[in-house]
Amino acid sequence: MTQLTLAHQFRRVANLVNGSTLAGLAIARLGRATVRPGPHGLVIAEGYMLPFPIAGAFTVGNVVVTPRTFAELESWAPQVLDHEARHSWQYVCCGVFFLPLYLLAMGWSMARTGDRAARNAFERWARLADGGYEDVPVRPWRAQIKALTRARRSRR
Repeated sequence: MTQLTLAHQFRRVANLVNGSTLAGLAIARLGRATVRPGPHGLVIAEGYMLPFPIAGAFTVGNVVVTPRTFAELESWAPQVLDHEARHSWQYVCCGVFFLPLYLLAMGWSMARTGDRAARNAFERWARLADGGYEDVPVRPWRAQIKALTRARRSRR
């Protein structure tokens, strides 16, 4: 186990105080994940079984949740723990507001690119490539409006 720096200790305490780590542990338990201590004060929750969210990994507070084992996850995206640790810092900054802000940022990214991560400010700050995401160019507004119009018509 790595030694915790003062910054890691601060992040751990802040995310406990703001309740996000406790929420992450509850989500891991609901998803029947196996929980174990991870590096840098993070908690690793492997074998998550719920179908939502659709992600190779996601973080709530200091809890990194994955449906895989962490070894499988790292073979898919070697820098993924660094990426998820940056999300953990975002919880320190945003507290309980992180999830709704993240959903808004995801919506913005979908509207601008058709991709949930490419223009999501939280994913960009966590470094897209480290999380296994690609940077997708912004679509012109005209193309976005056409895509939305087509999607509405196909639902009718």
